[in-house]
Amino acid sequence: MTFWPAPHVDVPVRATVTLPGSKSITNRALILAALADGPSTLTGALRSRDTNLMIAALRAMGTSIEGDGDSLTVTPAPLRGGSVDCGLAGTIMRFLPPAATLATGEVAFDGDEQARVRPLGTILDALRGLGAEIDGNSLPFTVRGTGSLRGGHITIDASGSSQFVSGLLLSAARFDEGLELRHDGKALPSMPHIEMTVEMLRRADVKVDAPADSRKAQTWTVRPGPIRAVNWEVEPDLSNATPFLAAAAITGGEVSIPHWPRLTTQPGDVIREILVRMGAEARIFDGVLTVRGPERLAGIDIDLHDVGELTPTVAALAALADSPSWLRGIAHLRGHETDRLAALSTEINRLGGKVTETEDGLEIVPAPLHGGRWHSYADHRMATAGAILGLRVPGIEIEDIGTTAKTLPDFVVLWQGMIAGTGAAH
Repeated sequence: MTFWPAPHVDVPVRATVTLPGSKSITNRALILAALADGPSTLTGALRSRDTNLMIAALRAMGTSIEGDGDSLTVTPAPLRGGSVDCGLAGTIMRFLPPAATLATGEVAFDGDEQARVRPLGTILDALRGLGAEIDGNSLPFTVRGTGSLRGGHITIDASGSSQFVSGLLLSAARFDEGLELRHDGKALPSMPHIEMTVEMLRRADVKVDAPADSRKAQTWTVRPGPIRAVNWEVEPDLSNATPFLAAAAITGGEVSIPHWPRLTTQPGDVIREILVRMGAEARIFDGVLTVRGPERLAGIDIDLHDVGELTPTVAALAALADSPSWLRGIAHLRGHETDRLAALSTEINRLGGKVTETEDGLEIVPAPLHGGRWHSYADHRMATAGAILGLRVPGIEIEDIGTTAKTLPDFVVLWQGMIAGTGAAH
């Protein structure tokens, strides 16, 4: 396994960083386009490991997808059996099985070794309850598609991942009876991702009844009918922006991200509020978000339940702050690419930090950090968290920085480019 020497700077970072499209929007748009009533285009699509695996999976199931860059044309065709490599992508292993029930033939799913422990029983059992025939309860599993799915009413506990809800909603208009989906369990994590799904369905003229108050979310109803072809323009990936904005915050520098949307359902937008609460300045002017870091970074007490994917970035910020932090509401991160709570506490503590796991999060008390090896656990956001720490702490080496290709293939180039104009990097 290779280790990447994380760049270290002792002056403020100053840069403008242009980011590729959102993984969450790209993979949702690909599914909707594959199930639509005619050809669709995607402009600004992210090309990363997760999205390339989604493209390969849909092609294997009979969909025509043309284009090599960030502009794609998707032409639907009757879905057929095939083999799907999920990699480590939750958006594939949870979004594609409902679509696979509409295929004629067997669709075999597998993925990386680490993916085989990710929880999938919720969505596979839900599909069985709606009339599907599926062999297996985790990767590898096989969906025995018959060309259609009855659909109807189903109750699930989606407290482990919002992707269980989104996965069922995305294909539901194509079910014979549509879908009435009820959540019964602890609070749903990552509600903004479900809201993103609902908004995109409505743009494709799908009739969706969703809870008016997302905090009391219980039932979604999707009526059967066609999914309209849409020409999708994909926003930049705001979650991928967070390490670069964190670089400004921890070095007292200034980083700008162009094309930041005024209104968005992406959870990454919450980073603006988080950085301001920790002492930074954040402003949007003419579509460009600029973050200016403070002289001293304050700790934060925050519930990240709805935006759990920001936790690795926030944990790295908290480890470099000058007062304690409490990150709450994120017990569900134990089922992400890795157990992110255990991984973050282990790795920060390995560098001299003082992080304690709680029942639903992390308590982080600032402590002097030193260099050392940072293990990424094949988790892209763990790798970028290590890079954030490396900016301030010399001598950090990150295992498998290439895992960032999951959502941001050019992370190393962008990171080094951000630092290049800053000076005093080593």
